[in-house]
Amino acid sequence: QVQLVESGGGLVQAGGSLRLSCAASGSIFSINEMGWYRQAPGKQRELVALITRDGSANYADSVKGRFTISRERDRSKAMVYLQMNSLQPKDTAVYYCSASVTGFIHWGQGTQVTVSS
Repeated sequence: QVQLVESGGGLVQAGGSLRLSCAASGSIFSINEMGWYRQAPGKQRELVALITRDGSANYADSVKGRFTISRERDRSKAMVYLQMNSLQPKDTAVYYCSASVTGFIHWGQGTQVTVSS
């Protein structure tokens, strides 16, 4: 089992920055990819960014050049971060951390990001 806890969301003006953090605990050595998804009101959850064990990252076209995903791990926990720059109102959503273990994706509880114009 893997437990995920996000932090770092909040309210920011357009053009501003936020850094989201996600702490994974439990069976962290079984985790393959970690990532961030988001869900805006009335819309489906969508991929924002993914990062593999070796640090290879992929981004949604809508965030390329503005968001950066990174990860680190020690003996007791794994962390994944999302640095978000040049935020726009369209980035407003609940952001969810994910951790994939063979055949299953674990989710965090989500953190709200609101960008005002």
